[in-house]
This record gives sequence, C-alpha cells and structure tokens, in this order.
Amino acid sequence: MNGAMHGNFGIAGVQMNVSAFENNVERMGNYLRHIRGRFPWVRMVLFSELAPLGPRHHNAEPLPGPTETRLTELARETGLWLIPGSLFERVDGPDGSVVYNTMPVINPQGEIVARFRKLFPFRPYERDVAGGTEFCVFDVPGAGRFGVSICYDMWFPETTRTLAAMGAEVILHPTMTDTIDRDVELAIARASAAQNQVYFFDINGVGDGGVGRSIVCDPSGYVLHQADGGAEIVPISVDFERVRRERELGLRNLGQPLKSFRDRDCDFKVYQRESPDFPYLNTLGPLTKPD
Repeated sequence: MNGAMHGNFGIAGVQMNVSAFENNVERMGNYLRHIRGRFPWVRMVLFSELAPLGPRHHNAEPLPGPTETRLTELARETGLWLIPGSLFERVDGPDGSVVYNTMPVINPQGEIVARFRKLFPFRPYERDVAGGTEFCVFDVPGAGRFGVSICYDMWFPETTRTLAAMGAEVILHPTMTDTIDRDVELAIARASAAQNQVYFFDINGVGDGGVGRSIVCDPSGYVLHQADGGAEIVPISVDFERVRRERELGLRNLGQPLKSFRDRDCDFKVYQRESPDFPYLNTLGPLTKPD
C-alpha cells in the first residue's frame, strides 16, 4: 500500500496561520507539497476549521464551488487524502440563502467522498449559521474507518459516541478556537479518545484561525502530541490494529466502554426532546449573548 508503514496509516495535522482577509488555499497547497516530500509515509492531511477562506461569512460559496474545486486539484496533484478543515457553504433557495459550516472529504484522486455540515454552530456567537443533521463516517480502503466532527461538536459527547458506534476508529476534528477555553477543549479531546477508544485529532489554527495548541490522543487516552502556539505540522502514525485490539481487550487492558455502552441496562430519557422529566432545562433562558 503506497505510503503505508507496517500496516499503519500516516496522518498529518497542520496547525497553520489562517488569515481572515486573504485566501489561504495556495498556502495549504504548499503545505501539502512539503508534507508529500518531507513525510512520504503520510497519506492524509488535516487542516483546521475554516482554513481555506477564513472565518468570514461573506466568503460562503455553493458546493461544489471554485474553492472546493481547487482543493480537489491539490489532493490529486499530491496524491493525498485531504481534509481541508471547513468552509462556509451557501445554499440558495426560494426563501433566501442558508449558510452551513461544511467539511469536504477529498480522496487522493481528487474526488469528494463526503461532505459534513457542523452539527453545533457556536451559538450565540456563530450567528446566521445553520446546523447540520447528519453524522459522517468514511472508509479508507486497506486502512480503516474515520469519523468527522467540527469544533463545538465535541462539547456534546453524543456526537463522538455516535461516530464510534458507527464504527469510526479515528476522529478527525478541525477546530477554530481563539478564546480562553482552549484548556477545556484539550481535556475534552483526551476524554473523547478514551471514552470511545479512538484516535482523536483535534487540529486548531493560529493567527486569525485560533490560538493553536492542537492535540492528538490515542485510544488509551495518552497524549501523542500537543502543539504550542505557532505554526506546526503534526505527523502521526495511526495503528488501526491497536484500536481493534483495545476495543476487544479493554483500554490499557482494563475498561471496555464501547461494549459496556452496548450492553447497558439503562435508557437515556434526556435525549427525548419533549420528555416531561427535565423541566429544569426550560428554566435556563434563551440562547443569547450575555450583556
């Protein structure tokens, strides 16, 4: 298998300086070319949330569109799986336009194999962005199954649990965190990896794209790498057989959380939207910015 290393699969997270005012796609292309030459065992590259065009809604494009097309050309040129973070997708309809925060998944042939719309926009701050409703996993032949989520999605453990239940062995999670709660997200990323026995790639940007501190955790909950606050490439070799072995025998040969979840005795009524058992949630007030 081209680029394989003893059955392992190389993934490089790119903590890139993202501009909110300039197109970042050609800079991404330079990273892809550099990674192709510097780390020939890497087969997939993951960028941060909104890396291609930056975090401004006015850059929203229909998909397929010119930016996505250019990204497919770069994937085909370099022969890499490309997860370019996300970009704002504009969907025009008879009642106006709707904007989603959408992540394309591009294979080495330059084909779009999936598009994922962020489930939980960062409301009330991420205004005028609609939430998606579909979970997304995809398979890489000869390797394993990947799940994807974006930024605030991971604050809701149901999202990662759902992807793991769909068979995801690696979670690809681009984020754009430029706020003082990055330390909390580092804890969530590690917990998500351990609770779901997955590799968890949480890749943040720098500059206008975030405060950095990207993190990659393994299915035992160990931190494989935590970046600092500057631009950085994070190449990691994923061992899919290890994921499968630990899911069978237990995390560090101890807990088996996925099997325990499957064999649980309880149901979770809190997920029933109209359940009368949780009136407290309706006392919290509207989802608005604090004064």
